[in-house]
Amino acid sequence: MSSDQRFTRITSTGQVKTIAGGSTNIGPSRITYIQAKGHASGQLELRNSSDNSGDLLFQAHFGTEGLDIYVPGDGIRFDTTIHATISGTGSVTLGYTCLLYTSPSPRDLSTSRMPSSA
Repeated sequence: MSSDQRFTRITSTGQVKTIAGGSTNIGPSRITYIQAKGHASGQLELRNSSDNSGDLLFQAHFGTEGLDIYVPGDGIRFDTTIHATISGTGSVTLGYTCLLYTSPSPRDLSTSRMPSSA
């Protein structure tokens, strides 16, 4: 498995896209960074779903100070896609890593070539 770090900006409620205004949904991924512009009553919800009926994995209420969170470790894992509900803020920036599954190479599956006396 390999991954790559990317960022996207959200300006409205809906499925999170790979780029602001784009058409490609973010697939299986891990959120590692969340930033939102401050407002008197900001709110952000992230669900593991293509709509607002999926499992709620992150929720934050914030004020004029905004939101700036680095998620340590493996981040917040989304197995399918990400649906964001935002209110009271102009935009939210998400840092994420795509989960790219690759098949093991034949070398990974072969037995060791070291002599047994080594």
